[in-house]
Amino acid sequence: MQGDFFQLLKEQGYQFGQPSAVGSGVDLPSATTILAFKYRDGVLVAGDRRATAGNMVMYDRTDKVLEIDRHSVMAIAGVPATAYEMVRILEHSFKYYRRTQLQELSFEGKLRAVSKLLKENVAAALAGTGAVVPVFAGYDFEQGAAKIFFYDILGAEFEGVEYAVSGSGSPTIRGILHYVNTWGERPLAVMTEEEATIQALRLLTSAAEFDSATGGVNREASLYPVIKFITQDGLKTVPDSTLKQLFETKVSRHV
Repeated sequence: MQGDFFQLLKEQGYQFGQPSAVGSGVDLPSATTILAFKYRDGVLVAGDRRATAGNMVMYDRTDKVLEIDRHSVMAIAGVPATAYEMVRILEHSFKYYRRTQLQELSFEGKLRAVSKLLKENVAAALAGTGAVVPVFAGYDFEQGAAKIFFYDILGAEFEGVEYAVSGSGSPTIRGILHYVNTWGERPLAVMTEEEATIQALRLLTSAAEFDSATGGVNREASLYPVIKFITQDGLKTVPDSTLKQLFETKVSRHV
């Protein structure tokens, strides 16, 4: 079908998500904790920086919040190699559609594209060599709103009406988000950009306290989570200098 980059790859013989026998019994690198929630102006998406393999810390500078186009991101929990490949395919697929159809792919079309890739990856996921449990967030211009969707490894999609979390630190974060959104002084949907950033830092710091696979803030190494905002105007990444200032004044003094 014209405009379907993924179908073009398949017609050229590209096979995605094929399981490998060498992965059996091997601890593959895994990206851990990601979250997204709606705030006053759009959606915040954040992820810690740690990648683990079994009980080993493989890397502490992993970017788990990956930009696909100017108004959508995929945050990854699971095997980074598979997730990065998915994001590259989605990025080129959206660009291919835009150039061949002379218009942006609809938000619904973007959701279907993510689901299609996950379904193609089922064999590898079930074999234990490529499981990915992502969160997709973007701005839906037809509805005039930023939205959050999360997926299982089989490609089923679910809308996170207010928030979504995934990864090993997600139980801690999910509980805190429910408490804050239900009984907190200010629900998530009315938070300013700065308040949302502080909340994300606190959430990931809490997850790191109880989950060894979640990397918290390392001030000595100047390592902070990746935090991005999605609004009608596009994507914005919070710089480390801002994260450092907010962490030192609004987070660390309370822990």
